[in-house]
Amino acid sequence: MTVTNKDRSESERPLWQRLAVSVVSSKYGAPCFRGILYLVDRPLLRLTRGKFAVSSIYPMLLLTTTGAKTGKQRTMPLLYIKTEAGIAIIGSRFGSTRHPGWYHNLRAHPEAVIEIDGERTNYVARDADEDERRAIWTRAVRMYSGYERYSARAGRRIPIMVLTPAAAPRRAGPTV
Repeated sequence: MTVTNKDRSESERPLWQRLAVSVVSSKYGAPCFRGILYLVDRPLLRLTRGKFAVSSIYPMLLLTTTGAKTGKQRTMPLLYIKTEAGIAIIGSRFGSTRHPGWYHNLRAHPEAVIEIDGERTNYVARDADEDERRAIWTRAVRMYSGYERYSARAGRRIPIMVLTPAAAPRRAGPTV
């Protein structure tokens, strides 16, 4: 198996990447990046079919959810972790005291579309159980240490959602 930069733990990354994490996850950097990063990454990911974004040194996806209150489609770029069940996403919201909007959306409407490298797939979301949560959190922090700083600052339990591929619709077969 080929290990790409996206698969490396943070400690194995170049110094400039580790320094960038310190800035992005800092008390003052996080609120700034929370407000602008998705505005840049969302169109870049779409334009390059998932090949490039400001945060593309990490595994990135586009998550499209249905608004909990509005019913409108909402798309956010997020880091993700591959799991046995599918994909896990972390609701850190850059260390904010509030859960991200996408989390509320998935709780109200668990069906979502995930786009990775330009390929769109339907998924169903659920909260991670405790065992999954521990394992995913350990892997997430190994990949991006900013999650630890976000957790310390947030004053809330950061949610972890597991998304599994939705079952493909069954076609009626011929009657025998």
